[in-house]
Amino acid sequence: MKKSQKPYWQQQIARERIKILFSLSEKEFKKHPERSKRYIELARKIGLRYNVRLTKEQKRKFCKNCNTLLKPGTTSEVRLDKLTKTVNIRCLNCNRIYRYPYK
Repeated sequence: MKKSQKPYWQQQIARERIKILFSLSEKEFKKHPERSKRYIELARKIGLRYNVRLTKEQKRKFCKNCNTLLKPGTTSEVRLDKLTKTVNIRCLNCNRIYRYPYK
């Protein structure tokens, strides 16, 4: 264990909390979108504090600019670009565009 690294058991707890916060964010999204945003904010803070990376699926679930949960049709717009072979996801709150390659 490095000096700056937290103990493994603390990192495990942080991963569990992040997973719980993401599930709560999805549940609360329709009723309380601001609460959903706050859960994502807390999950990101925990990840930074305990040096825990978010999984690829978790990273793609929210907007990194405004911390909004990205739901296709309600808070995001999803398009396929055939020329560049990317999935373009646009956040409808802040108009930020995310591009992910596909094969």
